[in-house]
Amino acid sequence: MKIGVIMGGISSEREISLNSGKEVVKYLNKDKYEVIPIIIDKKEDIIKKAKDIDFAFLALHGKFGEDGTIQSVLETLNIPYSGCDMLTSAICMDKDITKKILEFEKINTAKWVSVKSVEEINYEVLDEIGYPFFIKPNSGGSSVATNMISKREEVEDAVIKALEVDKEVMIEKYIKGEEITCCILNRKMLPVIAIKPKSAFFDYTAKYTKEASEEVIVELEENLHKKVEEMSIKCWDALKCRVYVRVDMIISNGKPYVLELNTLPGMTSNSLFPKSAASIGMSFSELLDKIIEYSLKCF
Repeated sequence: MKIGVIMGGISSEREISLNSGKEVVKYLNKDKYEVIPIIIDKKEDIIKKAKDIDFAFLALHGKFGEDGTIQSVLETLNIPYSGCDMLTSAICMDKDITKKILEFEKINTAKWVSVKSVEEINYEVLDEIGYPFFIKPNSGGSSVATNMISKREEVEDAVIKALEVDKEVMIEKYIKGEEITCCILNRKMLPVIAIKPKSAFFDYTAKYTKEASEEVIVELEENLHKKVEEMSIKCWDALKCRVYVRVDMIISNGKPYVLELNTLPGMTSNSLFPKSAASIGMSFSELLDKIIEYSLKCF
């Protein structure tokens, strides 16, 4: 089988995507697959560079990667690809829509509001949400242009910075607690990872710099673990996920809150999904095999 590893792209997360792609190329089983690295520099590259492959392993992040666009193109080209379909990808990329679905499904999530300009900022609403809160791009990832805001004077500048990378900005209540991530493979939750950044929160540096955060497999108290697992699977079902997804949460006073879902989690050596899989004895190569196997069953 000829597998094209799609990486690069046009988003602010291009460098992270290239790192993910290189790691996937390195660890794919060369005895089973003919592996072809495909670097995307502009949107039309996918049509020219992917036309002869049998399967697309998506190592893209951000826009034209996780937002359903490239999934639509690949479906048009009749090329099977890894991960969630175009609809789920598009919905999960939009944090505002995702949280509206979570709220409808009665899944705990932090209070939030979205704005498309500084003129839409309503300080009375922000006072109701309560400081501090995060201001971040609505459809961004890797904590790019994400800032924790503790006073009113900082709001406008943070919104302007986030609008430089997206057309819509989310303002989300900060919930103090322990950050965890739940990696789900084929609707089964792998061991939970606790994230303990050395910075104020799990920002870009903490995510992609070794020793900038401590990420450890944890055994939650039995009832809490059950609650987290049920919530993760409920997210999977509500958003119609498939193959694999990562659900990020905060545990505050024993209560889990869903932050967001990542439909194309990072696949670098420092990434969370491979770490979670490794804790049950699943090597990186075996994880990639499973992703390909489960993805092909969807086509």
